Amino acid sequence: MMEDIAKLISDGSDTFLKTEYMSIGVFTIIFAVIIALVVERETGTYYATGAFLLGSLTSIASGYIGMWISVRANVRTTMRCNSQLYLGFITAFRGGTVLGFCLVGLGLLNLVLLIMAYKVYFLDLTGTVKERGYEEMFEVVAGYGLGGSCVALFCRVGGGIYTKAADVGADLVGKVVQDLDEDSIMNPGTIADNVGDNVGDIAGMGADLFGSLAESTCACLVISGSSPELIQQSGYYFPLLVSAAGILVCALCSLISIHCFKADTSERVYVSLNLQLLLTTILMTPMLYLCSQYFLPKEFVLKTYKDVHVTNMEAFWCCILGLWSGYVIGYTTNYYTSGSYAPVKKLATQCVQSAATNIISGLALGYYSTFIPVCCIAITIFVSFTLADMYGIALSAVGMLSTLSIGLTIDGYGPIADNAGGIAEMCDLENARINTDILDAAGNTTAAIGKGFAIGSACLVALALFGAFATETGVFIVNILQPLEFSSLIFGAMLPYLFSAMTMGAVGDAANEMIIEIKRQFDTMKIREGIDQPDYEQCIRISTNASLRYMIAPGLLVILSPIVFGFAFGPRGVSGLLAGAIVSGVQVGISFSNTGGAWDNAKKYIEHGNLIVNG
Repeated sequence: MMEDIAKLISDGSDTFLKTEYMSIGVFTIIFAVIIALVVERETGTYYATGAFLLGSLTSIASGYIGMWISVRANVRTTMRCNSQLYLGFITAFRGGTVLGFCLVGLGLLNLVLLIMAYKVYFLDLTGTVKERGYEEMFEVVAGYGLGGSCVALFCRVGGGIYTKAADVGADLVGKVVQDLDEDSIMNPGTIADNVGDNVGDIAGMGADLFGSLAESTCACLVISGSSPELIQQSGYYFPLLVSAAGILVCALCSLISIHCFKADTSERVYVSLNLQLLLTTILMTPMLYLCSQYFLPKEFVLKTYKDVHVTNMEAFWCCILGLWSGYVIGYTTNYYTSGSYAPVKKLATQCVQSAATNIISGLALGYYSTFIPVCCIAITIFVSFTLADMYGIALSAVGMLSTLSIGLTIDGYGPIADNAGGIAEMCDLENARINTDILDAAGNTTAAIGKGFAIGSACLVALALFGAFATETGVFIVNILQPLEFSSLIFGAMLPYLFSAMTMGAVGDAANEMIIEIKRQFDTMKIREGIDQPDYEQCIRISTNASLRYMIAPGLLVILSPIVFGFAFGPRGVSGLLAGAIVSGVQVGISFSNTGGAWDNAKKYIEHGNLIVNG
């Protein structure tokens, strides 16, 4: 029976991703044609278009590989949890490592191969650098990051709409109306809910963070192309070297955490996951120092709008700031979203009186939680910009993402454990369900940490790309006292709210369709009596079609806004737009993410019997 249920989840995930990737493929081809006609028509070469397509394919491949493994690791985790908690933890964690290490490794490999291939054109066969050879090469290589980001946008939005619509629909009808247990086999939306964990939190999150990694690296390359010293000593490879060193550090820490620290209790599972985040951050610190000392010139000059003199130690401090800021942001997210700390416990007590007080306190918690992360980001930006201008900010983003392999591993572990719990519930494996609940509880908290990490790195990446944009357009000052810049700034600050409204409305509409279908099945079929089997495929089909239909408008909003502004108002208008979106987006992202994580864990805190109400 476990294999049958796992096959339903696997088939549903495959169906969604294949349908989604077909839609994304059509968009990718159209956008590639636009790049070729608008950007590269005069040159007659299509190197940026090729880089864009390679980045898109790499993002798709990484997400699909992670999903393919997760839907096979979940049933194995259930089987292992039926005998021993530690064995279940090892299985789920190893499934997550495929996502983390494959995504980072494949992303770096393809980018290195792309640079090596393009050198044939941008350098003479004798090795002599053509005039502006490296600058032109890295300008077209930046298409690799653009391709990864475009795919990430649709994967994140589409997967997010799917998983939340299925989750809301299944819980409202199954748990509230029909009084069924969570993940009950009698609930027609259960399989769709489990599918959503994979397409949203595996494929979607993987594509999202791949886009951040590719963009930050490409931003470094674009800026470093102006430095003769970096070109002469191949120092432009430094951001790729940092990510490669991160793979080694993360692999070592994962082995230490698994084999030297046996996660055989709920506390030890939680400690094991958090220990890896701390260990990778600590060990990555000396690795960054070695990379900067041996692979960067002692001093180099970046020739952008002014000559920026940078030493290798200044580059090191930029990376360190990003690395440790990422850890602090993750730790802060953990504090505000974990059921082990005061904020979530207080939020749970608000449910005693009414749902209204719980909603008010949850929103306040999310707003409070922005303070420390924003302070970390602001300090990182200020110091990095002071030390190495926009190159420093790009390096801080690379430093924050240097431990991405282990971060994605832990993110992938969560949905695998969650799916394993669903399979255990549907198969009436009581002992396995107890153990999978322990794994899921730890994964739920670390998933919130991953979201905070993703938002923080996205802010730095966006600013680094803003710097690359300024370098290419020559707009180095955004004067908000000018009417065009100020109006664009206000409009840009509105975009994250409009985007959030569109995605939240999409989730509500898709969930409503799911609720109608689940209620129809309970009303017309004898599911509770055990005579009829729920139609899981129909629920999967509804959630798939709705998510793909509703993801188009938010995606086009993000992609078309700067293009329309660019044609209408020029680089100055786009500068104001981007500045407003960056400043506003980080606040909205952190507060919404932490509010949702806190509400989710407050629910689990109550369900586990931790809230004792007298009288």
